[in-house]
Amino acid sequence: MKIAIAGLGAIGGLLAARLAAAGHTVSALARGATLAALREHGVRVRSAGGAETAQRIAASDSAAALGPQDLVVIALKGPALIDVATTSIPDASGTPPVPAGRKARQSRS
Repeated sequence: MKIAIAGLGAIGGLLAARLAAAGHTVSALARGATLAALREHGVRVRSAGGAETAQRIAASDSAAALGPQDLVVIALKGPALIDVATTSIPDASGTPPVPAGRKARQSRS
């Protein structure tokens, strides 16, 4: 399954690491220092005992670069949602979701 995660903080990072370790194709929508760290080290998780694991995943600051996904997980804090709401991550059919503030076209039969 192709899974994109927007927001690689504690929750998004843990989900990305666990899903990648389970064999899923995981990619991340990130920016700034988080994007640089993902590209250099992968997504890292340190257990309570101190053991650290790392999973290499694709990462970009462009939703279009991630390509179509089977599942998109939004793991952001509230103030960051508006930025992602205007970014379209296409689903597996290649159809982007309806951006916030726009009404979906309804088919007329």
